[in-house]
Amino acid sequence: MSLEDNLKKILIIDFGSQFTQLIARRIRELGVYSEIISHKKIHNLEKLKRNVKGLVLSGGPLNVYENKKVNFNKKLLNLDIPVLGICFGHQIISKELGGRVKKSKFREFGLVKIKKNNNSILTKNFFNNKGSNNVWMSHADQVSKLPKGFKVIASSDNSKLTIIENTKKRMYGIQFHPEVTHTQKGKIILRNFIFSICKLKKNWSFKQQKQKLIKEVRNQVGNSKVICALSGGVDSSVVAKLLDAAIGKNLTCIFVNTGLLRKNEENQVINTFKKKFKINLIYVNAKKLFLKELKNISDPEKKRKIIGNLFIKVFEKYAKKIKKVKFLSQGTLYPDIIESIPFFGGPTAKIKSHHNVGGLPKKMKLKIIEPLRELFKDEVRQVGKKLKLTSTLLNRHPFPGPGLAIRIPGKIDNDKIKLLQEVDDIYISYLKEKKLYDKIWQAFAVLLPVKSVGVMGDERTYNYCVALRAVTSVDGMTADFYMFKQNDFNELSSRIINTIKGVNRVLYDFTSKPPGTIEWE
Repeated sequence: MSLEDNLKKILIIDFGSQFTQLIARRIRELGVYSEIISHKKIHNLEKLKRNVKGLVLSGGPLNVYENKKVNFNKKLLNLDIPVLGICFGHQIISKELGGRVKKSKFREFGLVKIKKNNNSILTKNFFNNKGSNNVWMSHADQVSKLPKGFKVIASSDNSKLTIIENTKKRMYGIQFHPEVTHTQKGKIILRNFIFSICKLKKNWSFKQQKQKLIKEVRNQVGNSKVICALSGGVDSSVVAKLLDAAIGKNLTCIFVNTGLLRKNEENQVINTFKKKFKINLIYVNAKKLFLKELKNISDPEKKRKIIGNLFIKVFEKYAKKIKKVKFLSQGTLYPDIIESIPFFGGPTAKIKSHHNVGGLPKKMKLKIIEPLRELFKDEVRQVGKKLKLTSTLLNRHPFPGPGLAIRIPGKIDNDKIKLLQEVDDIYISYLKEKKLYDKIWQAFAVLLPVKSVGVMGDERTYNYCVALRAVTSVDGMTADFYMFKQNDFNELSSRIINTIKGVNRVLYDFTSKPPGTIEWE
């Protein structure tokens, strides 16, 4: 992103953390503009100083002594701009200013209790009455020696230098992640840094976000025609309305029925966008094509790549028919990208490919536009509200682009798809019936590649097992499994088994993210 924007901002230096964009998102929530830049791409420090009122150094998978990989510009610490180091950022500040970092004797991953040693403007209203708080840690190294002029603000049993500060230099280091929702009152740390230390005032809103996105699309596209890959989910729906507002008649939405959709999905999409929103929509029935190419494919990464490539083939085919199409727009979000590729040039670990990201062919005729790629799901919903999309559409649970292909581990066939569609329909209908749907971030069923012995009506059965997944989350970066009441489990399991021929066992996934991901594949 450009550093030439006139808005006063917080600049986030990215070292490859999975949570870097989450920092930016929390700052946006506080009403302040922020930008992210790779630690490798900082060149003009004087230009940077004009509008940057605070620096945040992100976490990352590196060791501070890996000099060639880190390549940190120490001059960033001499700009007379307040600096907040998070996790790895905390360690790099300490190392560069004369402290010491070492491998931790005991690693800290997950919730850890920290205790206050001293008062600080950074931690005002952060600790409870007992002077403690639970924070989210994710580190194997720790600061073992304070840099000159710093003092300790808080400690954990394992990390004695958990929060440190040098008020004269306006530099602060914290070993945990305040941007993660699991850190209690984590946003208070960021608020104190932004408003009390950096002295910034609110200058950002979702209205401005919408206007910024529309302007960016217009600048990128010009008078060219654009195809929008419309799935009917929240993300692609918001992109479609955004493009409609930005370029109007130069937009054509294409909805591809892959045969991997939820029950009756195609009818809902056509009715909403073609009939209600009056957006130019082409419906493509490509069931046979997708299922043919996915036959006998078990590996989830291969599935994603096959699906990504097939989508592009379809879009390029119809781009020829429409004529003068230069761009393809997708509803790709930040969580999709961060698990697939390094986003800002940092060494972020690849978890799995998103079909829109790691699954695309290397050579494409169409240029990709992803207006939402720096946003999270709930932020997209807020933008959607500003675009006057209905709450029914905006509140839909996330549904992956590859569809049921990644909810059927192992080989896919039409019978398995139909079975899972019916299970999913019963599951989602039950949640809506019990008024649980809006309490849950995402819920879905997984058809396991496992059959088990059962007994029904005094007869032996040998049928499939299904796993139900339901999670609560704010942004999709972390998630907790939803705790159903036992009666709900009993009723739901009974309804699925008694209704769906071919299923004799229902399981529930008690796994949070991390260590699991939300989707199974």
